[in-house]
Amino acid sequence: LPLLLEATLLRLASGSHHPFYNGFYYNHLMNDKGNGQEEVDYFNGAKLVVETSKDPVYSSNGANVTLPCHYHYEPDMEAKPKIRIKWSKLRDDYTKEQDVLVAIGKTYMAFGDFQGRAHLRQVSRREASLVISDVRLQDDGKYRCEVIDGLEDESDVVDLQLQGIVFPYQPPRGQYRLNFHEAEQVCQEQGAILATFNQLFQAWSEGLDWCNAGWLADGTVQYPIRLPRKPCGGLHLAPGIRSYGPRHRHLHRFDAFCFSSGLRGEVFYLDHPAGMTLEEAKQRCQDAGAEIARVGQLYSAWKFLGLDRCNAGWLADGSVRYPITKPRANCGPVEPGVRSFGFPSKGRFGVFCYKER
Repeated sequence: LPLLLEATLLRLASGSHHPFYNGFYYNHLMNDKGNGQEEVDYFNGAKLVVETSKDPVYSSNGANVTLPCHYHYEPDMEAKPKIRIKWSKLRDDYTKEQDVLVAIGKTYMAFGDFQGRAHLRQVSRREASLVISDVRLQDDGKYRCEVIDGLEDESDVVDLQLQGIVFPYQPPRGQYRLNFHEAEQVCQEQGAILATFNQLFQAWSEGLDWCNAGWLADGTVQYPIRLPRKPCGGLHLAPGIRSYGPRHRHLHRFDAFCFSSGLRGEVFYLDHPAGMTLEEAKQRCQDAGAEIARVGQLYSAWKFLGLDRCNAGWLADGSVRYPITKPRANCGPVEPGVRSFGFPSKGRFGVFCYKER
């Protein structure tokens, strides 16, 4: 990029750029309806309108996704060739979280984790859609599309939602042993990330009921209850998400709610007549050209691929679990789910392996 253009893009990303005169005149006038509200009266110009999808855009881990954004003028007029376009990723409360991409004309710059994965799609007139390739779990969230034409600066928000599953996680050493940063780490080790409140709420609406409190991505501690009961906030409370609010990220310790999305490969089960130790199980997966599966991968295979196996198997964290989509006799409770035997120090079991496609 030429130095001047690069500097302009960086100023645009930081929000410190100064608008310049573009020939549009406008004035704030009190309307005549007597309600004290202002309306904008445009003279010798046009109003810039930016529109994105009103419905969430759904995707999954590893996929490519397009976040639609278009702009036009009222009344219609030709856009300038140097329209500025800026995409930002927002927090749930709509405050800016990070810059994704800025563009002037056909020149653009992506930032942070979006470098090499984000670009504009401008195949139609007045389009400013954002294309994200190789979608990652962290990409879930709200995005603002901002179009700047001189003094005119308008934006709209689109919600990218990853199709995934939330699962509670306790480490081998037991309940309520994780501070916030350790919770982030164990989720990553299991092929997942800490869930957001929206993801936990969606899981609750789909039936998740869990009486142990866990960390969420915003540093709060919460848990979902479908059936109110005395140990879980009391019988007098309605079903819902129970919240402890924000907790100290270093001192306080709880479990974790992790979020995993679709798989780029497959999870399969291997057995041995005499069973296997954990180390033997890891080697068996390697011999099959795979690796021992993580907890998040098993949950995703159960949720999205319908994996159903009434045989316990080792996972990478040393736990023993098995997925059931069709409950039946001798396979645990009457509800579908991933059953757990905990973290046995002894015993011989099968193994769940994961292999990239």
